[in-house]
Amino acid sequence: MRGKTCLVTGANAGIGREIVAGLAARGARVLMVCRHRGRAEEAIDRVRRSVPAADLELVLADLSRLRSIRALAEDIERRTDRLDVLVSNAGAFNTRRRETEDGFEATFAVNHLAPFALVGGLLGLLRASAPSRVVVVASAAHRRGELDFDDLQGRRRYRGWWAYAQSKLANVLFAAELARRLPAAEVTANSLHPGVVATKLLLRGIVPGWMARPWTITPEQGARTPLYMATAPGLEGISGQYFDDCRPGDPSAEARDEAVAARLWAVSEELTQVATNQ
Repeated sequence: MRGKTCLVTGANAGIGREIVAGLAARGARVLMVCRHRGRAEEAIDRVRRSVPAADLELVLADLSRLRSIRALAEDIERRTDRLDVLVSNAGAFNTRRRETEDGFEATFAVNHLAPFALVGGLLGLLRASAPSRVVVVASAAHRRGELDFDDLQGRRRYRGWWAYAQSKLANVLFAAELARRLPAAEVTANSLHPGVVATKLLLRGIVPGWMARPWTITPEQGARTPLYMATAPGLEGISGQYFDDCRPGDPSAEARDEAVAARLWAVSEELTQVATNQ
């Protein structure tokens, strides 16, 4: 990975921080997208304790805001003339419905619309850096998801778990549709289930810690599959796949529905006003 530039969202904690450490240990330059400067600087210090020569750059952005995502894409293009790997890792889980400043339900906004808008904003840079990779951290929770195109924002009825599962299904559909729209020789796009990882998102949002810990894995273990997908030479040209435990897996039937994926793409373009021209 020496000489390569990677971007990781949600980089200050959990799986994201471990992905950053793994990429840095392999010699990559890593752009860490974080929301809070203090937490991000703590994460940088922690990574450098294990990887003293880590080439890290902090990039601040709030992925719940489209204007911040647009500014982030512009910032990245000023910082680098190439982007070899984009790991979309940032995620949210909200037990109660809340809206972003753009009027979107927050879980859907951060988990799906943000990576859609960010990849769309950086698509030119990714294509110019061919062969490059987009790695989307989804979840096996997508199997419980269903896209309700009449109520994607959960205005009629909101349940935290339903919103999360819907957003993770959107992740898998997005990666698959992106792969269909781009030549694999230029940009590959794949999604993954990292395992049931003991992160703050899980322990504070989805399952009580005392219940979850016996059957969860560590963030370091959870980072293995995204790191494999970001770095493995054998994955060059492999696109549109869903991975689990570093192996291709089978996503749900709806996650394989090309008509649903195309419809979600069109809706996402409309909502984000990001024209992919693909």
